[in-house]
Amino acid sequence: MYDYRYEPHRLIFMIDNKSFFASCESIRLGLNPMKSVLAVISHQPDSTWGSGLIMAASPLAKKKYGLHNVMRARQLPSKKEAPDLMLVAPHMNLYIKRSMQVLDIFHKYAADEDIHMYSIDEGMIDMTDSWRLFGDDPYNVAHKIQKDIHDELGLYTTCGIGENPILAKLAMDNEAKHNKSMIAFWHYIDVPDTIWKISKLEDVWGINTRTANHLRRIGITNMYELAHTHPSTLRREFGIIGEQLFATSWGVDRSIIRHKYHPKAKSYGNSQVLQKDYFNQREIEIVIREIGEQVAARIRAHNLRTECVNLYIGFSLSKLSYTEGRAGFNIQQKITPTNVNHELVKQLLQLFRSKWQSEAVRCIGVNYSKLSPDCSMQLNILEDPELQVKRYKLDHVVDNIRKKYGFSSLVKVSSLNKNATAIQRNKLVGGHNGGNAYE
Repeated sequence: MYDYRYEPHRLIFMIDNKSFFASCESIRLGLNPMKSVLAVISHQPDSTWGSGLIMAASPLAKKKYGLHNVMRARQLPSKKEAPDLMLVAPHMNLYIKRSMQVLDIFHKYAADEDIHMYSIDEGMIDMTDSWRLFGDDPYNVAHKIQKDIHDELGLYTTCGIGENPILAKLAMDNEAKHNKSMIAFWHYIDVPDTIWKISKLEDVWGINTRTANHLRRIGITNMYELAHTHPSTLRREFGIIGEQLFATSWGVDRSIIRHKYHPKAKSYGNSQVLQKDYFNQREIEIVIREIGEQVAARIRAHNLRTECVNLYIGFSLSKLSYTEGRAGFNIQQKITPTNVNHELVKQLLQLFRSKWQSEAVRCIGVNYSKLSPDCSMQLNILEDPELQVKRYKLDHVVDNIRKKYGFSSLVKVSSLNKNATAIQRNKLVGGHNGGNAYE
């Protein structure tokens, strides 16, 4: 049990743009986001929506047809069953633009250090020091923010208010969206009547299906039971996460938004889920090279070099019977610090060839860590030093050309292979169609 007298008592607003992607699309099409029946589908590989995922659905589409995120397009009701359902492709640049405009509105109410964008459609504001400038009651201030966002952008928002971030988040997720005002305020004193009344563990932020099932296996089926389980039991079952689960069940969160977290070690990486199974070694290695060079360009842009190369290969789930149960492999290698494409790709291909046994590949990921400033160059005595310097300079020249004229202005011939992905991937934002931000 916690003594709330010694816990932080701040005023946190957690604001979520309701069905954000679907709302942006509805407004783009001149529709009311709360009255449109619309779903955003991840991609359209052919004349039909194929195996695309539902990225977002409007509130009315969810209510009428039971749609939810990450449903497959093939699971949608037929045109006859849902004649009013509109399917649209994503416009990621538009969503990013709207998210930045929402952030600009947040800046009218709080200092930058008191704002944390949790995701593209969710933001957290510590209003402790500023809310009294805008009203005499937190509810009124929250309503003003909602009205500003709606009047400027047409978007509807829900707002959870709490004495710390977790209370604000749970208030937004579990009550605000059901209230007519779309606002809810949870206090420490309300925990027995709010958090402990949540019966479905998965409705709590930080508890996924796997964690919920683990809790049920040890006899914990709701938040009340979690709050009244001895912390040592949770620590034994979950480690440090068990302590966090116990704190969440009591509505305790000691994080302060303005105390930003800065990771001790940084890394850069990228991954791609392929559109089909890849069996051909050369085609797989082309994609590995493309991703490896893309990440290398990122570290060069930050004037860094890497000392550790990591390669992840995920196999096709439909082919596990041919892979002796292996779902893939993740392997890394420490190398001489470099950011030269030739050296990095060579290491990635060596790692791939050392582990791959002709399995069907469906996912490829590359990560570079142990980064250091690019202030010197370690030459290999077994290679021509002039050639090594030329490779280093060539990579930077290509980077500058692409920065000025676009990625596709200069590509390797292998990227023109029909199963290469770099050119198409460059047109995507967050893995989806970028579209026009000004539509």
